[in-house]
Amino acid sequence: MASWGMTTPGTLHRPPRRPGLILGLLALSQVGVAWLWWRFGWTAGLPAMLATHLLVVWATLYPRATLFCPALSRLPTHARVVWLTIDDGPSIDTPALLDLLDRHGAKATFFVVGERALAQPAMVQAIRDRGHGIGNHSATHPDTRFWRLGPGALEYEIGQNQSILTAITGDTPRWYRSVVGMTNPFVGLSLKRHGLARVAWSARGFDGVDCQLEQVLARITRDIQPGAIVLLHEGAAHGHNVAILARLLAWLDAEGYRAVLPESDARPLVAAAA
Repeated sequence: MASWGMTTPGTLHRPPRRPGLILGLLALSQVGVAWLWWRFGWTAGLPAMLATHLLVVWATLYPRATLFCPALSRLPTHARVVWLTIDDGPSIDTPALLDLLDRHGAKATFFVVGERALAQPAMVQAIRDRGHGIGNHSATHPDTRFWRLGPGALEYEIGQNQSILTAITGDTPRWYRSVVGMTNPFVGLSLKRHGLARVAWSARGFDGVDCQLEQVLARITRDIQPGAIVLLHEGAAHGHNVAILARLLAWLDAEGYRAVLPESDARPLVAAAA
């Protein structure tokens, strides 16, 4: 019987286990750099400093990096299923997106921004009532500075949104997506505190910025394979997000893919892969 590879459904949700250990190792690495500089001079110390700093920058900016905390980038299955994830709502696009998903029998997880949820709590509840998932995407979406926030600011962004979404829906979010995919060394502390698992992606079309419909679809579909996690957006200024989802859902139908939620569709997924 085929399954999700070496992973069982219960292990998909993986909050960080030892984020403090990672921070300790990072601090220890800089002690090592200082020792190298003292013992051998800049010829050894400078390359070591550059290497450790570049590693931190890479792990912060690369959305699928797992140095600081685990990230789920695809579903471990051979079934023709994908996980649609829609960031930055709720927005003016949300009702149309929900109608599209209903018409195609598709499910998605909406990664919601707290202050936008407070402005439209009924829309957040509608997402939940129509059978979709709701994930944590920060309280204020500080996209230009999220990468450099310290522990206190990150706890506000993540913890405050957790409280907002729980109060609106009655359910505590289990999934988290970093703003612009950035994950600095302190993010794991809040994720562990709130039992959140980080979700990255394996297919994206760059639809959150100014874009052309055909280019976005081409970028997404070339990376679609069984278990793909698809990054989409709503409410972007270019106004194409609804049309992008409509075209993508039609393409998925034509190719025999289903859009599912891992937390509720684990058993059907295994059966479909058999």
